[in-house]
Amino acid sequence: MDKKAKELMEKCEKMDDSSVMGSCRVLLELMDQKKVEVKEDMDQTYLQMAENLKPKDVSKVLQIALKVRESGDIKDTELKNAASVLIRAIEMS
Repeated sequence: MDKKAKELMEKCEKMDDSSVMGSCRVLLELMDQKKVEVKEDMDQTYLQMAENLKPKDVSKVLQIALKVRESGDIKDTELKNAASVLIRAIEMS
């Protein structure tokens, strides 16, 4: 994880912003809808995570977004855009 990603992760720990939470939900629901899997240690599906999203989960969703944005295997532009929107929302908060 690079320095910028670490800074974003630290921001997430104190986050309770409704726009960021909405962006998290959109990304997770899209991943479920498009059946995209990112190697991540999760105890629930993306849809379950979206439905039960809490502020403490934002850092985990950020990790997923960073992987989606940087992945060469994922070509879906809608999904990549959703990941970028979430990352920007966290940067701007």
